[in-house]
Amino acid sequence: MQANHGRVWFHGRKVKSDMARKRAFILAALGAPFALLAVPGVAQASLDMLDTLDRGEWELRFRDGGNVRKICLRTGREFLQLRHPGTNCNRFVVENNASDVTVQYTCRGNGYGRTHIRKESTGLVQIDGQGIAGGKPFQFTAEARQTGRCN
Repeated sequence: MQANHGRVWFHGRKVKSDMARKRAFILAALGAPFALLAVPGVAQASLDMLDTLDRGEWELRFRDGGNVRKICLRTGREFLQLRHPGTNCNRFVVENNASDVTVQYTCRGNGYGRTHIRKESTGLVQIDGQGIAGGKPFQFTAEARQTGRCN
């Protein structure tokens, strides 16, 4: 083994020094979080299944005590953040197919959530959600049915 201007040679081949390995590891670790941002379709994938749902008024029946809530569905995305409505959150699509959508989201300073929506028909879906809202954990299951036109 012989050193020559910061390079280490072993049996005639150049080998990275420990310092060069550490530097490469640190650069890779610092760049890893930005790798997902470079892939345009990952965080902003379309949610085609939600686009197939009937528009109008929907009734949500929560299974944790029979609470009922009405919601006006315009895009289908209203189901994604039921515990963070109207909040601008960063979303990551986990699953997206013809009958299921799973989205994980983070609302800066206001918690996060994960919502799974399973389509039974264009007017009936099952929704499971969990996360943190207002500093408190939540978990729910609900059934949503299209009931008519929005007022």
